[in-house]
Amino acid sequence: MTISLYFVRHGQTYLNKYHRIQGVIDSSLTKKGVNDALAAGHRLSAITFNAAYSSDLPRAVETGRLILSQNPSTVKTTTPLAGFRELNFGYWEGEDDVKTWHIIGGPHGLNSFHEMIAEYGIDKAEELIAAADPYGDAETGQQFWERLQPAIDQVISKAKDGDQILIATHGTLIRNVVSHFSEIPVDTSTKNGSVTKVNWDGSNYSVAYFNNVGTDV
Repeated sequence: MTISLYFVRHGQTYLNKYHRIQGVIDSSLTKKGVNDALAAGHRLSAITFNAAYSSDLPRAVETGRLILSQNPSTVKTTTPLAGFRELNFGYWEGEDDVKTWHIIGGPHGLNSFHEMIAEYGIDKAEELIAAADPYGDAETGQQFWERLQPAIDQVISKAKDGDQILIATHGTLIRNVVSHFSEIPVDTSTKNGSVTKVNWDGSNYSVAYFNNVGTDV
């Protein structure tokens, strides 16, 4: 059997545009962000989705709606699940990203989230973020997966063999999924509107491709 999950990162938001850390806080899509979502929808228009899910954060819900507006599927809205929310960056939410990564990674000689992931892997990078949060609100990698895996399981439990399913979600979440289910490097940004395809064969997950903004989806 094969069930295909199409993870799409939401379109650009104002906090993305201003290079601010955006996890569980939200901001609306920019004009470019709307176009990111519509472009993803156009690239995916040859696939008729059997179901559609999203994070419950408005930027992902809106991205899902825009993608589905371009799709022949009768499904036109996503089912929002809190499990598909972005990583909670805690105290660092809304902060300037360059400054934040320098504060957290600088003592290790690393000055970007990409460098932290390349050096330690995404799980350890998230541990560093959580450890640096003075309020202890940032999620660890373990806490993140404790709420993400049940959401993935829920989607699979409702699917049938051959189903193709949209999941409109977030960049760091997608990086975690790819790292968890493959050996593909995730030390580059997940682009707004990019598509990542994950297949379930009844026993295992595999990543068909990551961060695709081309036409071959």
